[in-house]
Amino acid sequence: MPATPAWPPASTPRLFVDTPLGPDAAPVVDGAAAHYLLHVMRLKSGDPLLLFDNRSGEWLATVADAGKRALTVRIERRMRAIEAVPDLWLCFAPVKKARLDWIIEKATELGVARLQPVITERTIVERVKRERLEAQIVEACEQCGRTALPALAEPVKLPALLRDWPEDRALLFADEAGGAPFGTVDAPAPAAILTGPEGGFTERERAALLACPAVRRIALGPRILRAETAAVAATALWMAQHGDWGTAAGKVSPEA
Repeated sequence: MPATPAWPPASTPRLFVDTPLGPDAAPVVDGAAAHYLLHVMRLKSGDPLLLFDNRSGEWLATVADAGKRALTVRIERRMRAIEAVPDLWLCFAPVKKARLDWIIEKATELGVARLQPVITERTIVERVKRERLEAQIVEACEQCGRTALPALAEPVKLPALLRDWPEDRALLFADEAGGAPFGTVDAPAPAAILTGPEGGFTERERAALLACPAVRRIALGPRILRAETAAVAATALWMAQHGDWGTAAGKVSPEA
């Protein structure tokens, strides 16, 4: 007896829609997303796709009507409730375009809850294009299966970040001058990681950081890491120690 094909197929397109989804919803997909689905993926009426809305989880839908520039979909059933991501913030000094995109993409894939650009004395890129970063976040979530988008905060200068820092959230300061090995620092959620710019932190910034009660100084190995490497490496180490890697935390079984 032939095996029943998996439904939906593994190749089913996955798309974020910024509108509430539910059994009675009939969202319309247009713009660049519609162009991709219609002209690249060649979807037609009856074809499946997966949608998530950053509110209620992930839903299986089918194309109800495929036009030339837009398509209307019909919600079939919810596949997963919205996930509970680990309460980790990544605070990072913005770097140049392609490397910044890489930080956003990888941090999203790794499961951070909040992305916080921080302007330091040696930060070269002081202005970030929010729309570009939001697009990177959405694309990474679509690819990696996240149902909850990480929050993207407005850039803030380091003194203001420290002044308003919540007392109950540990701030792991990745100091190129050295610190405790990451594995020896016990900092479960709520927590945050701070990595610096290409030129590192100044002595004045280092003194301000070490004077903050929430700060815990950490080292990321014996080699000098690029700014983007440090951000992703520290996030991966925290996720392996305190996050949802290798556990069922934050995972929700598909609904019947």
